[in-house]
Amino acid sequence: MNSKELLQNWIDAFQRCDAEAVAACYADNAVNFQVMTGKPDVGIEAIREGNNAFFAAFPDAWSRVENLIGDGDWAAWEWIGGGTWMGEFMGQQPTGKSFEIRGCGFFQFRDSKIIYQRGYWEKESWFSQIGLGDND
Repeated sequence: MNSKELLQNWIDAFQRCDAEAVAACYADNAVNFQVMTGKPDVGIEAIREGNNAFFAAFPDAWSRVENLIGDGDWAAWEWIGGGTWMGEFMGQQPTGKSFEIRGCGFFQFRDSKIIYQRGYWEKESWFSQIGLGDND
């Protein structure tokens, strides 16, 4: 599979809110750096834990591919997505509010697994829509 097909597999798992299938796309020592959080998740267990927490907080999370490109061992997607805050998130209780934001992600692959991911999305817009102040 090429990098674009590998990223599509990850997108499909993410769109199903299937944290185990998402985790299966990563190498054991992968790094997921969501730039707006300021601190990467390092290793498949940390990545799995982060996705489990996100899907528990936003069980109706959805995304739509706006662009999907691949080149060598890198692939990227531009997306629009959203969901409703229904479970604990970042130590805060849910508000039941929904959000819709845009973002993009860059993925590097080795041996058909993600070894590095970097994502950009609108933290201020997301947090204000769900009623969560800027809790760094």
